[in-house]
Formats: sequence, structure tokens, C-alpha cells
Amino acid sequence: MKKIALISLMMLLTLCVSAQNAAQAARILDKTASVIGGKGGASANFSVSGKSLGAASGTIAIKGNKFYAHTPKTTVWFNGKTQWTYMNTTNEVNVTNPNEAKQAQMNPYKFITIYKTGYNLSMKSVGGSYQIHMTAQNKQRSLQELYITINKKTYTPSNVRMLQGKNWTTINITNFKARNQSDNIFSFNSKDYPKAEIIDLR
Repeated sequence: MKKIALISLMMLLTLCVSAQNAAQAARILDKTASVIGGKGGASANFSVSGKSLGAASGTIAIKGNKFYAHTPKTTVWFNGKTQWTYMNTTNEVNVTNPNEAKQAQMNPYKFITIYKTGYNLSMKSVGGSYQIHMTAQNKQRSLQELYITINKKTYTPSNVRMLQGKNWTTINITNFKARNQSDNIFSFNSKDYPKAEIIDLR
């Protein structure tokens, strides 16, 4: 009986520690969301690499769930529902309604809006940063796992790794700045690309 009681106590302590760890991870993400999800918006530089994407670097502007990303080969506008992707090499604009995984591949701050919607959380300290681990409760979800590295002093993320299917995508983030963004920059304006072919894939 003593052995069973001891095992039960150890299991209970483990669950308590796990719950405290998850609660701390949630507080860190809440603080990070308040820093980078300001009403006015923000901008940053980023580089992305992954098996399905290759490698690219550029700049991004965000405001809530909206974003505008620019790389030497591609420009992406997302107004919260519709995404326009302009490709320089083909002079084409693809119009889509992307799922959360597709959004996250271009917007490293997507986790601001998804970490409260069906993910288990844990965290650990790594030098001067927190590393948050998110795992989807629903195994059918497009984003199954995320690792987010967050600076302990500024509460800004420097790295996001995400698992879609069997492929990992890594995004490094630098030069984050809170900056007011006009809502107009998150929608494609066909007048700026009069010769582009628009392909509606919705």
C-alpha cells in the first residue's frame, strides 16, 4: 500500500509541476502577444527555411492577424481572410484563403492568435530566452508542433520552428519594431500591378 501511495503522490506532483509549467508558458505568451500584437502594428526582418519552402529572407509588417511580407522573389498581402501572393518571375498573383499553417509560414507571429485554441504548452529557459513548446491537441490540425524562442527581457520572439505534416519550417526574426501600420498595406491593389495575371484559387 505504501508503494502505491508513493507512486500516486509522485504522479500527482508531476501533474502539478506540469500544470505550473504550462501556466507559466501561457503567461509568457500572453506578455509576448501584448508586446508584438499592439493595435498600431509592427515590422521586422525575417529569414525562413524549410523543405517545402526552400530559403528566403525579407521584411514583414503585421497588425493583428493581418500581414504584408516582401522578399526578393515574392510579395504577400493578407487582410485577415484573403491572401494575394505576387511572384516576380511569372508576374502572377495567386489569390487564396490560406489555412493557419500557410499563414504561419509567411507570418511568424501567427502564434499570437492560435496558442489559445487547442494546444498544450510547456516551456524551459535557454540562456537569455524562454523556449515555448506547443503541441496540438487535435492530431488532424495543420500545425502539429511549434517551438518559439522568446527574449526574457523584451518578450519578442527571435525564432519560430513549426511542424506541418512531416516537414519543419524555421523562421528567424530580427529588428522587431512597434510601428503604426496603415490597413491599406495588407490588401493587394491591382492598379500597382496592371500587367500581372490574377489567378483566383479560392
